[in-house]
Amino acid sequence: MLAGKRIGLLGGSFNPAHDGHREISLEALRRLGLDQVWWLVSPQNPLKSEKDMAPLDRRLKQAQILAAHPRIHAMALETALGTRYTADTLDALRRLYPNTRFVWLMGADNLAGFHRWRRWADIMSVVPVAVLDRPLYSISAPMGKTAQRFRRYRKRERQAKQLATMSAPAWMVLRIPRNPLSATELRTRGAGWFDDRVNEAPLPIATPT
Repeated sequence: MLAGKRIGLLGGSFNPAHDGHREISLEALRRLGLDQVWWLVSPQNPLKSEKDMAPLDRRLKQAQILAAHPRIHAMALETALGTRYTADTLDALRRLYPNTRFVWLMGADNLAGFHRWRRWADIMSVVPVAVLDRPLYSISAPMGKTAQRFRRYRKRERQAKQLATMSAPAWMVLRIPRNPLSATELRTRGAGWFDDRVNEAPLPIATPT
């Protein structure tokens, strides 16, 4: 059962998933005191081009293989819920699991452009947000529109273990070991970035219990 659990939500295209995703998930589990991290593999990010986007089933299976941890779950939750935008997904999750404490996880690169997301202010207002510091964006992101608008709700890093229980809006930046690897870099290496085992993996859609 998920009642009372602390769940970190890491959304993205995962095109492809890589060690950086896994590392920030492990850091979030440890630093935020989370019970699980869910990788929400998006059918199609509204802010990204469909060009070079691998099929959802292959991205999902590759993410599941890479997660390789009993508390990190890759799933096509938006497909199951019939949602496209993060704000709508969060609305659905909060209806389905009213007693579960969700934390939205994102990299500093997403914070820098977060004001472009649909209902971005609503997202900040309904769930606590943890921003995982990533290379290149650690300076610009805290100066962006979202960070400035919600600056009085920013919490200190030493409060990380309490973030999941805080009332939104509440957000913080977590400085983590830096892994410069990116999905873009992996895609430039060619079509072989998918693990050969991807065809053998099951396809998880529903949420874990």
